[in-house]
Amino acid sequence: MPRSSAADVQEALGSLGNADIASHSQRFFKTGPGEYGEGDMFRGIRVPVLRRMAHAHRALPLEEVLRLLTSRFHEDRFVALCMMVRMYQRGDRAVQEAVFRAYLAHVRWINSWDLVDTSAHKIVGPHLAHSGRELLHRLATEGGLWERRIAIIATLHYIRAEQFADTLHIAEILLRDPHPLIHKAVGWMLREVGKKEFDVLDDFLRLHYRAMPRTMLRYAIERHPTELRLAYLKGTITP
Repeated sequence: MPRSSAADVQEALGSLGNADIASHSQRFFKTGPGEYGEGDMFRGIRVPVLRRMAHAHRALPLEEVLRLLTSRFHEDRFVALCMMVRMYQRGDRAVQEAVFRAYLAHVRWINSWDLVDTSAHKIVGPHLAHSGRELLHRLATEGGLWERRIAIIATLHYIRAEQFADTLHIAEILLRDPHPLIHKAVGWMLREVGKKEFDVLDDFLRLHYRAMPRTMLRYAIERHPTELRLAYLKGTITP
């Protein structure tokens, strides 16, 4: 397969843009003044097309992928992260270390919930699985919005292996986080815990649900039986 460059990928992406889709995406991803995605730019390309583009240019070397990751266009960054995930999953330990370090060094460009959600549990989660997970706790405690989301979403890797301690600990750290995107992410990961072990989730909720933002709680109890879910929402559950 011939080696392409970031510029080649961007040229191909530029030919696929749709102004109507771009306009919708800018509203959906809250790019207005003061919103979480302020100033982000969109070409207007659907996700399945972006994933096909990432596959078509899968031989792109890491240094070119990182050039793509620093693009002003959201879709370019999404494609770059899909490439990094594939590179990590298929690489040897040296490649994985390089991708992991590059990921952390470029967090400022992993600056939307979809970018985090397509990559954190496939790069950060597995990389820390056997080398200590203190970094996740530090990101949750000290990081900006996207670092905090990376910290909780990365634990999906552990949830799938039925290891819940990190998810619960980070959820506790983020219990009073001010941002709705963190409320949704924490609630989502708690719900994933519940899919594996309902009692683990319920024990956590009984201790903490009254301190949870409403959105976090709603996400966490989405799969609860109706009567129990309503009891949580009414605040009648006791530890």
